Amino acid sequence: MLHILERIDPDSDRIDLLVDLVDCLRPRNRWVWQQADDPAQAVRTLTQLLKGNPAQAWALRRYITTMLERRRHTSLYSDIGILSNDGFVTELKRRITYRFLPPALNDLYLSDALDQVLYDEEDYEWIWMVPTADWMELFDVIADAPPPTDATPDRARYVTLMGLLDAIRTLSCRICALGLEPRLVHSYSEIEDFDSPFLMQNIEVNRYLDEYGRYLDGKLEQPEDARHLLVMLDQCGEVVAKIRRSAQSNGTSVALTYLLVALQQSIDRLHKLLYLVDVSGDLPSAPTVDLEAVASSVASPGGLVASDRRLAAIALAEELIEAHNTKYRVRGLLRDNVDLLARNVTENASRTGEHYIAETRRELRHMFVAASGAGFIVGFMAMFKIMLGYLHTAPLVEAFLFSMNYSLGFILIYVLHFTVATKQPAMTAQHIAASLQKADNGRGLDVDSLAVLVTKVFRTQIVAVLGNVVLAFPVAWLIAVGYQLLNGSHMVSPLKAHHLLADIDPFHGPALFYAAIAGVWLFVAGLISGYYDNKALYTRMGQRVRQLRGLRRWLGAARLDRFAGYIEDNLGSLMGNFFFGLMLGMTGFVGFLLGLPLDIRHVTFSTANYATALVGLDYALSWRQIGTAAAGVALIGTVNLLVSFGLALWVAMRARKIRFKRGILLLQALGRRFISAPVEFFLGPKATTPSSELIIMRDTK
Repeated sequence: MLHILERIDPDSDRIDLLVDLVDCLRPRNRWVWQQADDPAQAVRTLTQLLKGNPAQAWALRRYITTMLERRRHTSLYSDIGILSNDGFVTELKRRITYRFLPPALNDLYLSDALDQVLYDEEDYEWIWMVPTADWMELFDVIADAPPPTDATPDRARYVTLMGLLDAIRTLSCRICALGLEPRLVHSYSEIEDFDSPFLMQNIEVNRYLDEYGRYLDGKLEQPEDARHLLVMLDQCGEVVAKIRRSAQSNGTSVALTYLLVALQQSIDRLHKLLYLVDVSGDLPSAPTVDLEAVASSVASPGGLVASDRRLAAIALAEELIEAHNTKYRVRGLLRDNVDLLARNVTENASRTGEHYIAETRRELRHMFVAASGAGFIVGFMAMFKIMLGYLHTAPLVEAFLFSMNYSLGFILIYVLHFTVATKQPAMTAQHIAASLQKADNGRGLDVDSLAVLVTKVFRTQIVAVLGNVVLAFPVAWLIAVGYQLLNGSHMVSPLKAHHLLADIDPFHGPALFYAAIAGVWLFVAGLISGYYDNKALYTRMGQRVRQLRGLRRWLGAARLDRFAGYIEDNLGSLMGNFFFGLMLGMTGFVGFLLGLPLDIRHVTFSTANYATALVGLDYALSWRQIGTAAAGVALIGTVNLLVSFGLALWVAMRARKIRFKRGILLLQALGRRFISAPVEFFLGPKATTPSSELIIMRDTK
């Protein structure tokens, strides 16, 4: 470290010596920072060296100010840590490209110079590890170094100030442009009824900067403070918050989410820059800079207590360094933009999940009837799949036919208001996650209330599975027997029958792994349903359908209005079922193409295939084979439900940024409910108040 300080040329703007000096501070082992490799200790060592040699401290000061004077600052303050105006897809492609081949650097810009000094992506972590007091002490030693008698005054502070002011103007123009974007106005049309705060803040910024320029020229004793400008920025933030809240009911898109994130980032940065350049001393600090928290750690051994403004400068510097180190990370972009979209998607699924939860025994009977109807149709779907296999078409054609069989069958089940049991978990998981969030917003999590909800979900799910299985088995059996009576031969040969039984054997084959794949597709289908529900709201699908003149002439105004309303309310469910069928039908074909053991096992279809195989073998099955097949059906259903429910609950909780750490308390509450009323635990109460009764269950997803 000392030999680097001795090589410093005060009048040079070469960046290599600063790179070497930072290398001395950077820990050699980023994972284990021992006492000998402590970055805070390295900073303290540098501080002591400079204290002991004021000439070297001045040389370092002059060297840094020379580099600052000869580089452009604006882009560092206005661009780093703020999304570009290019849009989500372009930004995503840019980050992926730059991860492999970074852009060419231009040493003229301070942001690119920072790229050369802090080139390690983890630099911001060790910089955070150094206490703020140590950084402050180091900067004080450098800033207070006594200059030699022949030293010329430096202009670093003036250059930095002008860079901050230019960044303020740039950010203000960007906020104005983003705030007038058509998609934002489309989402908050009320903004057209009054003066746009995004436009007014730009007018205020220009007025503020004009006064500030006259102040710097000595024509004003002190410029007017920026309080009115901050009011305009607060109004801009309120508009952003209102649009985000309205997205819960009106839907959103990736493009709108990206726009809101970029807009909020620009507003926050403008707050911070205004606080740094203010000379009145009366401005409130930027809301995203926790000065009190930072100040609590700033008390050097010598009793140094920094001002709020210097603390804000340190906080902004650390923010810029982290943003610089992570500017090409895809994960951060997805986290900032997809979280809100995922929240809205799962919110739609959460509201739908309420229809999958039965409160009373009467509602459980409704669920059983709806599930039985689905089992009836699945019995025919299983027969069609077997017959389509006998066509021996090309693999792609066969996969397409299987997919259409699944998709059209699931859509028919939905249209007839029946319920496929395995479609429930993805919806009910979202509802449970929403209940967790609501509880946390109140007086804390009510575990007993959550146990009541989980109990309702559990027994509703059991009844739905029984309804599917109880009717799928006899329907498939009747179809197989009827085929034999009409054609004089079995629908499946003994070889095919043994193959159907082997497919559901959970002990000697990959049936449970395939059931897990089906569970993943069930979860994905739930997300697709939520996505299209959100899309139908955001794009005003019903209104668009009503505008189709050709369809109006064909259906008439009244029928078209009902059809448009149906599409808007049910688009998510229709598309979720359609894509679920595609995924089930195409999985085996994709596995064939890739040479991977990929397939699906669904509990209701496995039940129907079991009945078909039983007839095909003339009931010549041992008790062991019967038990294995029955266990296979039960385990396949369990895996279907657990995988889809677990994934849906995990995503819903992540989208809401909540964690549930009271699993033991929940299990205890469930145990108490089972012991106190075991019959009611499985069958539910006989009746409930009319206000809590559920409308007839329907497979809305």
